[in-house]
Amino acid sequence: MAIQLSSGPQVKRHNYQQNAEMNITPFVDVMLVLLIIFMVAAPLATVDVPVDLPSNAATPSPPPQDPIYVSVQADGQLFVQEQATSLADLSGLITGVTAGAKDTRLFLRGDQAVDYGTLMRVMNTLQKAGYTRISLVASEELEP
Repeated sequence: MAIQLSSGPQVKRHNYQQNAEMNITPFVDVMLVLLIIFMVAAPLATVDVPVDLPSNAATPSPPPQDPIYVSVQADGQLFVQEQATSLADLSGLITGVTAGAKDTRLFLRGDQAVDYGTLMRVMNTLQKAGYTRISLVASEELEP
């Protein structure tokens, strides 16, 4: 048995080489966990709340010179300007009214009591006919 009688700290040197490379495994693990969390949380962020969207608080834009209105009444009756039509005849009537100009802006007016599916069927019919510039019309909000 030997005793070392030295004053002061003794520096112990190891024969290990220093590794200057960065270990990114924990970083990748954290990023994958975050990715999974966001993938699970994203579908839950959709809103399934019934809403009533009759009015608009934005300043109205100036109306065009010859607006073409497609109106859906509360009972589901469909009109182009003041002419009654059906959903099957809508694309032919719109093509006649616009003289085939597919870049014409159409204004879709729906009664507050009309269900959303009916408005979407009308919009899909207009889009299938080639009309992509469709604006929804709402009444102005009286009190902001």
